[in-house]
Order: sequence, then structure tokens, then C-alpha cells
Amino acid sequence: MKVHFVGAGPGDVDLITVKGKRLLEEADLVVYAGSLVNPELLKDLHAELLDSNGLSLEATTSKIIEALRSGKKVVRLHSGDPSLYGAIIEQMKPLEEAGVDVEVVPGVSSLFAASAALKTQLTLKGVSESLIITRPAGTTLEKDELTALGRHGTTLAIFLGIDRIRDIVDSLERPADTPVAVVYHASWPDQKILLGTLGDIAEKVDAARIHRSALIIVGSVLTRKGFRRSHLYRDRQCPER
Repeated sequence: MKVHFVGAGPGDVDLITVKGKRLLEEADLVVYAGSLVNPELLKDLHAELLDSNGLSLEATTSKIIEALRSGKKVVRLHSGDPSLYGAIIEQMKPLEEAGVDVEVVPGVSSLFAASAALKTQLTLKGVSESLIITRPAGTTLEKDELTALGRHGTTLAIFLGIDRIRDIVDSLERPADTPVAVVYHASWPDQKILLGTLGDIAEKVDAARIHRSALIIVGSVLTRKGFRRSHLYRDRQCPER
């Protein structure tokens, strides 16, 4: 018995991997993550579709095992890439304990779709050589480390926090003119990009009425200025022939 945990990508249906698409087309049961997955990905599949939104872990696990025992191919479809806030370990454990083999198929994260939409790099030579991926405290996280992480001065990518944008910007001990981008529904048809600073981004978010499904990126990489050429593209004299 084997189940595939597949990253659906950030939203654009063309950004799922070739392997992920093939597995979807071959599946008899697709358990998907509700509104986080573009419904266009689920069209024209012969598989039974099960929305896991509102289902308990036990109910989802039972449904998957039941399908596998009857000889069906099962895909557990996650938004973005399953390794980032995908809660896959807690899903995999009971399946593995029941004798199910699990394969994880990576997907394009919304983080990379957001960077592509912004036409920038998350790491940029001479500006920020590191990237910190984090989230604020909330329903499933009692305490965050945003203040301490912000002191590093590197690029910050903040998931699951747009509804707490004011608390986030207040917690970051950086200058008020530090660049910030908010990308809503990265790569979806209704994608929105807000550019600002720590001093004004909260007002822009409120004005745009964005309260979910958005990523916050903080750092000077957003300006695309002040960088140095990488070693690969340094000026070099042409060798003599």
C-alpha cells in the first residue's frame, strides 16, 4: 500500500510538477486541501474527490487506508510544497503505523511564486545572503520569534500572518523605511501585490482588504539595488585565440 503526498504548487495549474500531474491523473482517490488548491487542478479527473477541510485526522486517515486496501491509488494533495507548514508528518505517522508506504512529491511553494511575481531574488549578493522562513504566533503557535529573527537583517518570509500584519511590523526592530511586499494569491488569476515599508504596509493591507492567503516578505532584496555581481557574471577578459 502506497500513498503519494503531492505538492499542488502555488495556484497556477501549470506550476504543478509533471510527476504530480501524472499521479493526479492516475489516482482513484484524491484527498485535497480545500480552497487552498486551485479547483482547476481537479477538473476532468476520474478520481473520487475528498475535501479534507473540516475532517478530523482520524477520518482522513481511515478514508485513505480504506481506499488503499481496496486496491485504489491515492493522492493526498497539498497546496504549495508539503514541507512548508503542510502538517504532513502528523498525517504520515498513522499511515506508516498502519503499514502504508508514503512518498512525498515536492511542489512549487507560494514563496517562490511570490518572488517570481516580484521579479526579485530572495537572496542577493551584497544585500542578503540568507533567507528566514517563519510565521507569527496564532491559533497553532503559542509564541513566535519574529523580533529575534528580524534582528538578523536578512530577508524574512512570513507565512500565515497577514491577519496580524500590524503586530508583525510592530515586532520587527528594523527601520520604518525597510521595504515590505505583500503578495496575495501568488500566481492565481486574482493575484495582488502590495509594495511598501514597515511604516506603511499595514495601512495598505487594510485598504486592500487582504486578510488571508497572502505572504509577507521583508528586506532590501525587494528594491533590487545595492547588489554585487555574482562570481559567475563578473567581468572577464576574453582569452586570446
